[in-house]
Amino acid sequence: MKSLFLRLDRALTGLCLTLACVLLALISCLGLWQVTSRFVLSQPSTWTEEAMRRLLIWMVMLGVVAALRQGALVSVDLMLRLSRGAWHHTVRWVITLVNLGFLGVILWFGIDLVTRVRFQTFASMELSMAWAYAALPVGAALGMVAVIAHHLDPKNEELATAQ
Repeated sequence: MKSLFLRLDRALTGLCLTLACVLLALISCLGLWQVTSRFVLSQPSTWTEEAMRRLLIWMVMLGVVAALRQGALVSVDLMLRLSRGAWHHTVRWVITLVNLGFLGVILWFGIDLVTRVRFQTFASMELSMAWAYAALPVGAALGMVAVIAHHLDPKNEELATAQ
């Protein structure tokens, strides 16, 4: 069961990291187009800025999944480095539970937010605002998988090399 969960996590984390990188490249291209259309063509693009903002939300939420899997966020590094034995085990559980609680709040209120804005559309595009805000519950749910996987199979490379 543990190995199956970790395999699922490895696939999800890899997918999230790949999508976050693709979104970063897309945002960069949109930014280049926005500058080109405004200053070279003298006809500013009306939709690129709004699209970049919404894609940035998705990029961050997908990138957070990979960071959580590596144990790079919401952690008490000094306590982990100094603790041994049962205390170390307790600190790891506290960090995991706090992360899960925080992501649970984002998931809960993210679903509520998506439900509330589903009939609103972007100012410059005929898309529902729910597409942008869906990044919150989706990222939180995937982040919860990453936090549990990190607890089962910790990857604290930054702690091993810390001075």
